[in-house]
Amino acid sequence: MTLLLFSNLVSVQNPLVAGFFLPIDGLFSTQGVMVMLLVAYAGAMWMFLSSAPKVHTLMVSDLEVARQFFEGELQLRTAEVPLHYYYNYEQTLGLSGIDPMYMSTELGRPAMQQFGGTDGFWYQLKKNVQLHVIGGASIGDKNRQRHVCFDHDCLEQILIKVQTRYVKYKIRREKPLNFLVKTYEGSVIEFAEVSN
Repeated sequence: MTLLLFSNLVSVQNPLVAGFFLPIDGLFSTQGVMVMLLVAYAGAMWMFLSSAPKVHTLMVSDLEVARQFFEGELQLRTAEVPLHYYYNYEQTLGLSGIDPMYMSTELGRPAMQQFGGTDGFWYQLKKNVQLHVIGGASIGDKNRQRHVCFDHDCLEQILIKVQTRYVKYKIRREKPLNFLVKTYEGSVIEFAEVSN
């Protein structure tokens, strides 16, 4: 009896209640399909970006000295370039539409190599944290190798690695963080945080 009364109420008296309990018509409409696709896309992007590693960038004055230090003395493992970091990077710069045939060999090759996403080195700092080492820093005082970063957390993690590997270091300033590291060969590397 109550089932018959409920079905009469849903179908005859109030069509909005029927749409609430059975949203099949609205679900398979064009608008409903678009909403479902957007929700699925947002969920997929959230999963992709939340699982991507955090990347710290460190500018150094000499890439080879930095590579020897990070791989030799700190024994950091090399890491793969994260997919989200350079995915379609050339297209966002507008370089993919340039035909190399129309560019001179002096101009074309360095530009394509510069923005290819492979310059510098990638290291694994922690489980889901990577270090991207690139060139571009100036030489420090007394011709010291200089490593510059805009992120305090990055330099703290490098300092922890230095301390655990028993490399000689000296903290010059806490905020912004600045410390010196003496390599096994006797050269000094300055790590400096650039404050905004």
